[in-house]
Amino acid sequence: MDYQYPIDYSWSTKEIIDVISFFEKIEKAYESGIERDELINAYRRFKEIVPSKAEENTVYREFEEVSGYSSYLVVKKAKEANPGDKIVMK
Repeated sequence: MDYQYPIDYSWSTKEIIDVISFFEKIEKAYESGIERDELINAYRRFKEIVPSKAEENTVYREFEEVSGYSSYLVVKKAKEANPGDKIVMK
């Protein structure tokens, strides 16, 4: 990882750590796969920190620009998957 995660410096240290953890799970979906439930739990926490859809889209776009990974597509696939499924992106 040679890039910076999108961070809002008004977030608390715990919130920043949780957002970074969410994006690490997005990376994992592309690199090796991740359990759906683990990703959904991280997404729920992310939504507590970033409740606005507009802000969510902005953060997703910033992350995709630096990483090449689409958070939207990973979360969409996870929402469509069954509990216990593994999310693997290509």
